[in-house]
Amino acid sequence: MRKSLIFIMLAVAWLLVPARPSFGQWFLEAENGAVVSGYNDIQIPGDTGTRFSLSEELKTDPAYFFRLRLGYQWKSRHTVSVLVAPLKLKAAGSLDRPLTFNEEIFPAGIQLRGSYKFNSYRLTYRYDFIRKGRWQVGVGLTAKIRDAAVRIEGGGLSSTKTNVGFVPLINLRLFWQFHDRWGLLLEGDGAVAKQGRAEDFLLALQWKVRDNLSLRFGYRILEGGANVPEVYNFSLLHYLSAGLHFTF
Repeated sequence: MRKSLIFIMLAVAWLLVPARPSFGQWFLEAENGAVVSGYNDIQIPGDTGTRFSLSEELKTDPAYFFRLRLGYQWKSRHTVSVLVAPLKLKAAGSLDRPLTFNEEIFPAGIQLRGSYKFNSYRLTYRYDFIRKGRWQVGVGLTAKIRDAAVRIEGGGLSSTKTNVGFVPLINLRLFWQFHDRWGLLLEGDGAVAKQGRAEDFLLALQWKVRDNLSLRFGYRILEGGANVPEVYNFSLLHYLSAGLHFTF
């Protein structure tokens, strides 16, 4: 299913770009680094399960992450892109009380292992309404496919809750080129609704190595979640990020 989602989003992006590539330019962005869990509170089902912390009561290990974005920009102001952002965290520990998780009951005190998957596939269109001097400011829309799963196992028991869904987001980008080769980038997606919220933003220092290649170093924050009868989950993740932007 994951490969099918990636193929569909790439196909849509290809159809949306202008027919004559001379009008614009392709770009590839790669990002990787370390991700550390802040809070990660879970209750499944959201109305009858046991609420617990996957990052404090169980301990979540730091993990490696990577992201890839393929995009196309034309007439200097229009950008369409596809993002693939897999993420998986692992945790372990025990609780001092029984854990009701996804209709399974884990006894108190047993050793538990947990995994937290939150893969994201996004199709984004953005329009840069400011491109003047050293400033670039753009706003757009992102269609996000969320492929999430939480798994708990221990004491010979196991249970997995999966969730695949669509989330519309607002895309924002601000770039300040304060030097010929150096700039400050703030970019990401976010939205707030009655059922929950989502914020995923990168603040990075960008160094222009040559005309078609820039390197980025910065901090990314991913925060949000949902509070519905099926699931309660709010999490905060911190990313130490290094990446590149390559045009071709």
